[in-house]
Amino acid sequence: MAHSSRKDAPDLPDFSLLKRIARDQLIYLLEQLPGKKDLFIEADLMSPLDRIANVTTLKEHEVDKLYKVDHKPIYSTSDQLCFLIRPRIQTVKWIADIVNADKAAGKLRSYKIIFSPQKFYACEAVLEEQGIYGDVSTDEWAFHLLPLDDDIISLELPEFFRDNFLGGDQRWVTTAGSALHLLHSVYGPFSKAYGIGRCAKMVYESWREQGKEGEKKTPQSEIGTVFLVDRDVDFVTPLCSQVVYEGLVDDIFRIKCGSVEFTPDVTSSEKSVKVMLNSQDKVFGEIRNEHFSNVFGLLSQKARNLQTAYDRRRGMDIKQMKTFVSEELKGLKQEHHLLSLHIGASESMMKRKTKQDFQELLKTEHSLLEGFEIRECISYIEEHINRQVSMIESLRLLCLLSLTENGLLPKDYRSLKAQYLQSYGTEHLLTFANLRQLGLLVEQQAGETLTVMESKVGKLVNDKTVGKLTDAFSSLAKKSNFRALSKRLALVPKTMEEYDLRTPRDMAYIFSGAYIPLSCKLIEQVLEREGWTGLEEVTRLLNGNEFVGSAGGGSETGRTTDSQRIILVMFLGGCSYSEISALRFLGKEKGYKFIVVTTAIINAARLLEAMLDNYG
Repeated sequence: MAHSSRKDAPDLPDFSLLKRIARDQLIYLLEQLPGKKDLFIEADLMSPLDRIANVTTLKEHEVDKLYKVDHKPIYSTSDQLCFLIRPRIQTVKWIADIVNADKAAGKLRSYKIIFSPQKFYACEAVLEEQGIYGDVSTDEWAFHLLPLDDDIISLELPEFFRDNFLGGDQRWVTTAGSALHLLHSVYGPFSKAYGIGRCAKMVYESWREQGKEGEKKTPQSEIGTVFLVDRDVDFVTPLCSQVVYEGLVDDIFRIKCGSVEFTPDVTSSEKSVKVMLNSQDKVFGEIRNEHFSNVFGLLSQKARNLQTAYDRRRGMDIKQMKTFVSEELKGLKQEHHLLSLHIGASESMMKRKTKQDFQELLKTEHSLLEGFEIRECISYIEEHINRQVSMIESLRLLCLLSLTENGLLPKDYRSLKAQYLQSYGTEHLLTFANLRQLGLLVEQQAGETLTVMESKVGKLVNDKTVGKLTDAFSSLAKKSNFRALSKRLALVPKTMEEYDLRTPRDMAYIFSGAYIPLSCKLIEQVLEREGWTGLEEVTRLLNGNEFVGSAGGGSETGRTTDSQRIILVMFLGGCSYSEISALRFLGKEKGYKFIVVTTAIINAARLLEAMLDNYG
């Protein structure tokens, strides 16, 4: 299929404007507290803040000292304290303790709390309860969107997934709606909106509501279509082992806010090195979406090209040498440094991932996806649990087994659960309850009983009532229906012929040719059909909640402008780097450019850690 790849994909909008908007708003808020002040920053806001306004910028606006919020007594001598925090009750109580301690000591200070991305009524209620509502000024820094790269924007809200999908807490829906509204205001109007999922529907409605209140000025559109997708539409994809380079780096080294810390075994020195991973890094740009088996070949080719560029110095006269040193040498040195880091990272990952264990793991995953040798897979998972290889890895395999098999047989569920609790501790009983609630790890019986019940009810009442009842049933026992979806959407390519990972023919290359990510396949199908027509059976298997909406402007029909081929995909609950790689591949094939907006970047470990009871 590589021959059909289109080269005429349009250019992406410039998202650096979002950073400028956020920085200007923060500076304005800091200036509301004139004079020298100490700034206390919540830990998970530090990395995003660093991408928006560095220490120098803060110092220019009279920030004297910077502290990390650690919920301990403070030792600031400043007369003015500013707190940049997430809207969390625990942090607000800590601030209240500081203010009340100052009052008791007779110390007079000014206090300002800046909530990001918004303030919630619950936080203000705590200030009132603690008797300090009149002593502090509050504001909100509407920092909704952080561009991590040319085509990735994050809301940096990892808690969105647990709060919304497990806790049923919809407070972040407005935040996501505001983020879309900002993108629509700056880069819209969008011509069409598609989506699937209960949360996606609410975010769409929140955004349209905000659009009605806003101004009607419509600039030249830079984005054509917006697609909203809930994370719980596809849990299988983020639970699969990542084998594209960027995904592997995230799995092993943990990419945080677009940068990664390479450990001394990678840097071949005594200290770790922090590296920004984006398209500015030419070496990374060439290998980020590649299957790991191709990476060494590409890196060695890059090394040869660099050597050739260095060798050009020989035989140069003085003038040429001067030009070479002033224009090229610095860039070559930087590229050389990055190349050595990525080679080091690849070697480190190779040591961990080419062991027999990893090959066995991938084989088990592929068998689960294809629905073959399930008993052997269960034996492998039992061995994994009993050897205590990894708490999260064992949980991941259990969830993958449950999702692909539409739940476990009761005897298997009880046996595997008992073994897991013996190996990793009975405190994980709550984890199992959380996983069951989300439909990630369930027994077959309950789900099947409900399905039979649903079909009987369906014969007795009209379609509208059935819809409501189906929603009620699906919330009681969520079923993945993976096998039926896989068949209908051809998610598992036929294994008759060898899959060439060097010239991939479809998005399955991101999982070694074993599986096309469901989330990305849905996006491809809807864009192809310009709606959900013909996908009725698929949406039924996914518990419905699909929609097509007008997005408030732009030409819906007629000529295809450049902006019509720029598609904004918003993942509510997070997305993985593998899905981003798959969408980049799809874009090349079809002549689209995809912009991924996500509540956070996730992988299997982050998704499952959010299910643990001690999360956060």
